[in-house]
Amino acid sequence: MNQSIIKLLKYLFYSLLLIFALYLGINYRNLANQKHYVVNVSNKLEEVLYHINTKYVDTVNNNQLMERAITSMLESLDPHSTYSTAEENKKQQEVLDGAFEGIGIQFNIINDTIMVINTTSGGPSEKAGIRTGDRIIEVNSEKVAKVGITNEEVLKKLRGKKGTTVQISILRPGISTLLPYTITRDVIETHSVDIAYMIQPKTGYIKINQFGGTTVSEFETALENLIQKGMKKLILDLQGNSGGYLEAALQICDHFLKRGELILYTEGEHTETEKFHATSKGLFEDGELIILIDEFSASASEIVAGAVQDNDRGTVVGRRSFGKGLVQRLITLSDGSTLRLTIARYHTPSGRSIQRSYKKGVEAYYDDFIKRYGENSSLEEKTPQDEEELLQYKTKKGRTVYGGGGILPDIVVPLDTTTFSESFKALLNSSLLIEFCLNYSTDNHQVLKSRYRSAIHFVKNMRIDDSMIQDYINFYQNKNNKKDIIINNKEKEELRHWLKALIGRNLYQNEAFYPILNEKDPIVQRALKVK
Repeated sequence: MNQSIIKLLKYLFYSLLLIFALYLGINYRNLANQKHYVVNVSNKLEEVLYHINTKYVDTVNNNQLMERAITSMLESLDPHSTYSTAEENKKQQEVLDGAFEGIGIQFNIINDTIMVINTTSGGPSEKAGIRTGDRIIEVNSEKVAKVGITNEEVLKKLRGKKGTTVQISILRPGISTLLPYTITRDVIETHSVDIAYMIQPKTGYIKINQFGGTTVSEFETALENLIQKGMKKLILDLQGNSGGYLEAALQICDHFLKRGELILYTEGEHTETEKFHATSKGLFEDGELIILIDEFSASASEIVAGAVQDNDRGTVVGRRSFGKGLVQRLITLSDGSTLRLTIARYHTPSGRSIQRSYKKGVEAYYDDFIKRYGENSSLEEKTPQDEEELLQYKTKKGRTVYGGGGILPDIVVPLDTTTFSESFKALLNSSLLIEFCLNYSTDNHQVLKSRYRSAIHFVKNMRIDDSMIQDYINFYQNKNNKKDIIINNKEKEELRHWLKALIGRNLYQNEAFYPILNEKDPIVQRALKVK
C-alpha cells in the first residue's frame, strides 16, 4: 500500500481515538504524556470547557457556558454584533413580519438592563404609556435589572396569552422614581406607518415607526393618498424609529432621489465596497421634503436622513440621531442559532460614517447615549470633542455637514429642558393618567362620539376644562394617598394637552392621537416653519 495512504489512515485512526478519549473524559495531561500521542490544544475555549467539566465543584450546563462565552466575545468587538438562539430569532422576526401575543415592545439589553427601543403602534405597551427609552427594572415584582438576564428570559417574562396581565416597573429618563404599569397582553399586529394626514393645506405628514416587511407598501399607499389630496411638501417623521430592514430604507429613499443618485455605501476589512444608488422613478422626487429625527432614530432611519441631507434633497430637523451604522451579516449555526456579525460600516454619500465611536467599550457607548439624551446641546453638537468628530464633509451642493456618528440635523431643535416639579413628573408619567382617560372615554363614549363625529372634528373642537384637570389630580391623589398636589400654569397646559391626546386615542386611535401631539411637538412645529 502507498506509504502516504498508510500515514493518512494512521492519522485518521489516532484522531478518532483522541476524539473518543476526550468524549470519555480522559485527562488532557495524562493523554499528552503518553508516548504515542501529542495533543495540540488549538482551541483554548474548548480546553477551558474541558477543565470546567472535569474539575469544577458543581455540575455545569455546557450550552449555557458556551452561549455566554460567545456573547462576551461578540460584545468585545462592537455594540451591535450579537448572538441569538433559534427561538429568539423566531420571535424577533415576528416583530418585523407578523403577529404575536405579548405586550408589543422591541427591546435591547443595555448595561444589563432592558431598554425599550420601540413600542408597537396601537399595542398594549403604547396604550399603557410605555415609551422609547424606558428601562424595565422589575417584572411582576421580580428584579430584572443587573441580574444577568438574557433575551430569551425577557421574552418568557413578557410574552403570554392574550388577556393575561404583566406588571412592570420602569425607570424613565428625567424621573428619579420607578413608575409602575400593568399591561394586558394582546395579539400584536405589526404596522410600520402610524399615521398619514394633511397637517396643513399643502403639507402632508407621515410617521414611520420601523422599517419592516410591510413598510414600503404601507408608505407607498400613504404617499399616493396624500399626493391625491394636493400635497406639495412632505414631513416624514422618523423620531423614535430604531431601524429595521436595509432594503426598506433603500426603497423609501428611491421615492425621493433621482435615478443614479448615491444613497449609501459600505466598507469593511473583509468585504468589498458596495454602493447603493436610486433606481426607478420615485413617487416624490420633486416636492419639498423634511425628515424628522431624534436621539432614538437609528440605523435605517439614519440611512434615509443621511441620503436626503447629503444629496441636498431636503431638510433634516430635530436632534442628532443615535449613531448605529454597522452592517451585520446573519450567520446561521448548525443548531439554528445565529451570529449577527458586523462586517462593514455604513457611510452616507458624502463619506460620513454613521456609526458613533465605541472605542471606550460597549458599556461606555450606551452610558454616553443615556447621558446625551435630553442634553440641551445644539451648540456643543457643532463643536465635537473627539478627534474623529472634527471631520467636516460636503454635500452634493457643497454645504458643510459633520461627522462623529449619527446624523446632525440641518436645523437642531434642542429638547425642552423646562423644569417641571418632581411631583408633576410623577403625575404626568403615571399609568393612572392612562386609566383615568380610559375610564372617562368609556363612561362618556356615546356622548363623545355624538358630539365629535370624526377624528378631525375631535382634534379641532374638543376642549379639556380645568374641572377635568382637577378630577384627574383628585383621582391620582386618592389612588396614591397623596395630598395637596399643586401645579403651575405651564404644567396645567401640559396635562391638558395629554388628557386630550389620550382621550382622542381611545375614541379615534392614531387619527386623533398624533395630530393632537403634533400641535405641541417642537420638532414638528419647527418643521412646519421651514421655507
